[in-house]
Amino acid sequence: MSSASTVTLTQANFKELVLLSSVPVLVDFWAEWCGPCRMVAPLLEQIAKDHPGKVVVGKVNVDQEQALAAEYGIQSIPAFFIFKGGKVTEQFVGAQHSRQTIESKLGV
Repeated sequence: MSSASTVTLTQANFKELVLLSSVPVLVDFWAEWCGPCRMVAPLLEQIAKDHPGKVVVGKVNVDQEQALAAEYGIQSIPAFFIFKGGKVTEQFVGAQHSRQTIESKLGV
């Protein structure tokens, strides 16, 4: 089993790692000061580790990447976007989503 983990997404690598990805990408818009964001982080890490090569889990720090947050209209965090084929196919907000729900949305 691979030791894949979440990747840090920035304006510089977003196109390559998300929009051009051949596998589904779960993007987590978060901030260090956000308690619910910190609560959901271990779940996202586990999803990434359990599905290496089948899904990418990326994190966008909204304080450091304000342009990306603005581009995707982020107003509440954690906010999650699922990209398939470079397009947003799902979006949801909050830390209350179960692992099964997230994996189902990703198709894994």
